[in-house]
Amino acid sequence: MKVNKHYAALEDSYLFSTIAHKIAEYSRENPDANIIRMGIGDVAGPLCPVVRDALVTGAAEQGVKDTFHGYGPEQGYDFLRDAVQGYYASFGVELPRDDIFISDGAKSDLGNILDLFDADNTVLIPDPVYPVYRDTNLMAGRHIVYMNANRDNGFLPMPEPGQTADIIYLCSPNNPTGAVYTKEQLTEWVEFARQQDAILLFDAAYEAFIQDPALPRSIFEIEGARECAIEFCSLSKTAGFTGTRCGYTVVPGELTREGMSLQKMWLRRQTTKFNGVSYPVQRAAAAVFTPEGLQQCREQLAVYQGNAKLMTEILTELGVWHVGGQHSPYVWLACPQGMTSWDFFDALLTHAHVVGTPGSGFGQNGEGFFRLTAFGTPENTKEAMERLHVFYKSL
Repeated sequence: MKVNKHYAALEDSYLFSTIAHKIAEYSRENPDANIIRMGIGDVAGPLCPVVRDALVTGAAEQGVKDTFHGYGPEQGYDFLRDAVQGYYASFGVELPRDDIFISDGAKSDLGNILDLFDADNTVLIPDPVYPVYRDTNLMAGRHIVYMNANRDNGFLPMPEPGQTADIIYLCSPNNPTGAVYTKEQLTEWVEFARQQDAILLFDAAYEAFIQDPALPRSIFEIEGARECAIEFCSLSKTAGFTGTRCGYTVVPGELTREGMSLQKMWLRRQTTKFNGVSYPVQRAAAAVFTPEGLQQCREQLAVYQGNAKLMTEILTELGVWHVGGQHSPYVWLACPQGMTSWDFFDALLTHAHVVGTPGSGFGQNGEGFFRLTAFGTPENTKEAMERLHVFYKSL
């Protein structure tokens, strides 16, 4: 037999596994250190009350003969797909129900969607980048071309003359940088994808953090996107589902290539390889999109937005170059005094007991930069930024 040797092209461990190992090692050697974690983008708040109650009710229904649900539709129950449809309509995007596929989170589908595409496709990925985009394509042996995201373009790369691609990844608000594309910029990307006959894979996992109505929350706000784009969304950050697991992927019915409907291909893939999200979790997810659920989730998001505001204010006061934080839970900052990303990680951990994510873990262009997340409690965020302030003043 033969193994998939493309795995040899991957780093030995996933970025966040390396971070977890370093924290564990430091904690063993320094058991009294009060470490504040601002690295991995996990939420601090619990499920909001209306969502929690729906989850409990859904689980209870599974214990009663008359309300028990066995295997459900792989693409999701209609009650949740209709709720997602209504949510999109609230910001002006009309979607047929058949476009919506319920998933266990954006990360899974961002990798699984590649089942629809031949390995002999050129993939255009920004650098720095969420590692899942890169690693899932390396696993399949695809040719990757990296877009140059940098300080000069605000970490928002645009199509370049002579550039070609079959598959394009975009994320806005961006992970890891927090930068957000404007409608004009996304229009240019959609036009580029259509000219190339390419598929644009749009990660909108952080759309709920956008506060300016002029900034698109969905790629389908852009004319022509239904002929070239697939969108991935998650409730992980919107509603605290990092441990509950639910998201949704939008594959338009108009999306065809080589005479084949990608929506029908995706449905066939899902019914073959995926048994769907559990009934109680889908009940909880549907509660997110009720008026009460949206209000309660926005209250929790406001906490993270307040954290991000404090973070950017302190960094501005210190004169540290940064992007993100305004419409994103991520703040991307330049490392001090020519430090490498991992040098800065080690220095912050040792001298401030604060953990972030080294930018180099997201690609070559991330070297010399660092990511902090706003997904903590206000108390921890305030304490961490006070420590950061002291650390910078000591340099």
